[in-house]
Amino acid sequence: LPPPTRPTDFKPPDGGWGWMVVIGAHISIGFSYATPKALSIFFKDIQLDLQAGYSEIAWISSIMLAAMYAGGPVSSALVDRYGSRPIVILGGLMCGASMVAASFGNSIVYLYLCIGVIAGCGLALNLNASLTIISKYFLAKRPLANGLAMAGSPVFLCFLAPFNQYLLDKFGWRGSFLILGAVMLHCCVAGALMRPVGSRNPPPTKVEERPDDGERRKPGCEGRAKKIVDWSFFKDRAFVIYLIGNIMFIFGAYAPIMFLSAYAVSRGVDKYSAAYLLSIMGFVDMFVRPGTGLIANSKWVRPRVQYLFSFAVVFNGTCHLLCPLIKNYTFLVIYAVFFGVAFGMVFALIFECLMDLMGPRRFPRAVGLVTIVECVPMLLGPPTAGNDRYENPLPAPIR
Repeated sequence: LPPPTRPTDFKPPDGGWGWMVVIGAHISIGFSYATPKALSIFFKDIQLDLQAGYSEIAWISSIMLAAMYAGGPVSSALVDRYGSRPIVILGGLMCGASMVAASFGNSIVYLYLCIGVIAGCGLALNLNASLTIISKYFLAKRPLANGLAMAGSPVFLCFLAPFNQYLLDKFGWRGSFLILGAVMLHCCVAGALMRPVGSRNPPPTKVEERPDDGERRKPGCEGRAKKIVDWSFFKDRAFVIYLIGNIMFIFGAYAPIMFLSAYAVSRGVDKYSAAYLLSIMGFVDMFVRPGTGLIANSKWVRPRVQYLFSFAVVFNGTCHLLCPLIKNYTFLVIYAVFFGVAFGMVFALIFECLMDLMGPRRFPRAVGLVTIVECVPMLLGPPTAGNDRYENPLPAPIR
């Protein structure tokens, strides 16, 4: 049966408790996006301990990101059924437990399962539930709310990169994973802030069915399947264009972040300086995202937010094209600054554009379909970039 219809005259509060929801989404989204990137600090030690190649190690973050994206439709269906609060709490429990379990791992496949699959699915629950509840609490101030919530990624990356390096030096990668498991339980606190807005959905109408009436049962099954993945979105030309562009962008979006620290170390930069490149990028990013949200919320830019998003994507790609020309650590820092600006602009607008295209009612299913399609380039991008780059690092050091 189709899901019950919601009132069409409901007006989002655009404030009030919604700002507490933004804080919770800030924490939840911060862990979702920053954790796979910040784990790259441990890659070298895991590689030496488990005797694995760097491309094999890179699959940890790739599987984690792919599971986070692939779980989008299931997460959207669960949020639609139970609301954001219990789903984010469940995701936090999964992330914490999986990181603790990963600390006891003795094989790369075990890390794939614990960190990649289980923690990735937990992050999927966190991400989609947080994005959905923002679309319910905000309308006029939605670009600003999205920018503040999405700023959780750079804020947490700025904190986690040096924090992970400190934990690695003091406790090794296994002890660090134990501590990170406890830290990620804060997602449960973030979920507790996500109070449902408005009234609960009315229970679905019970329909009597004859036991031998196969004609009436079949539409019900199809309706439940459609509730998870709605393929009718592919008939929308705007959605298809948005999706194709995102697929190409996501394929190369995360590889520079995952390999920036290792690339700098391979060129003679010390570990702490290399880790601070991620912090610099994250520090710039954390101010760019809410700033971009403010710009997108202005009356001049709001009707043309798609063009601002397109500019951000082009600017991001230009930064990476200039990266091979870098000759010293100073220019690596400059690259990290511009990369933070470009990356922040893109991810402050990436879901705002989808909300504008699909509307708040269709957004939960649309974002679920987008994330499951994007999991393929998410999975293949970083391992492709790291296939041979760090098996034989460049010998010329950067001063």
